Amino acid sequence: MRQNPSFAMTDVTELRRVISANPWTTVVGRDADGMTASHYAVLLDPDRDDLTVVGHVGRPDDLVLGLGEQELLLVFQGPHGYVSPNWYGDVQAVPTWNYVSVHLSGVPEVLETAENLRVLEHLVDHFESRFPSPRGMWKLPNDETFVRRLESGTVGFRLTPTRIVAKRKLSQNKSDDVIENVILELTRDGKYSNPALAAEMQRAHDARLSKRA
Repeated sequence: MRQNPSFAMTDVTELRRVISANPWTTVVGRDADGMTASHYAVLLDPDRDDLTVVGHVGRPDDLVLGLGEQELLLVFQGPHGYVSPNWYGDVQAVPTWNYVSVHLSGVPEVLETAENLRVLEHLVDHFESRFPSPRGMWKLPNDETFVRRLESGTVGFRLTPTRIVAKRKLSQNKSDDVIENVILELTRDGKYSNPALAAEMQRAHDARLSKRA
């Protein structure tokens, strides 16, 4: 992803927020046949406060991704959507696409069995915890045979990025009134309604305004 200094994201807290909110990740690697993109849920490492992430891939995706042997690219895609030039007012403009995206690159560490099981449990607990009671959470069963079979079909990894490219393109190059109108249009009912993108734009806009105060 080509970086533009005007749209760069560098604050670790903000990057962690985007990663945490968008765990469905594109994992890009290379094998003898060329580039391969796989898709997996990847979470921030609960034992770290940086941008280290943990996840797992299914066998034999570890082979086509070269897991543990070469650099991988992980793409976390935040809110995104179409922005019409009609929303800018009576000015010359072109259509665009606003978005938030975080790219992490590095050589992952392949996890041993015990740590892989911890990652699997963390993934399950992370998503199951969203279910309200009385349904409660599904947990890995207390059945060693089942759990070992589950673990043997996956390869866990931990990736501490050595290269980070993060971009928040949210009309920051426009005037305040244009930004506010784009946010308004994204909250209207219709085919281009996009409350998540509007909220992300509002967050960035509020931060910009607070810096001026």
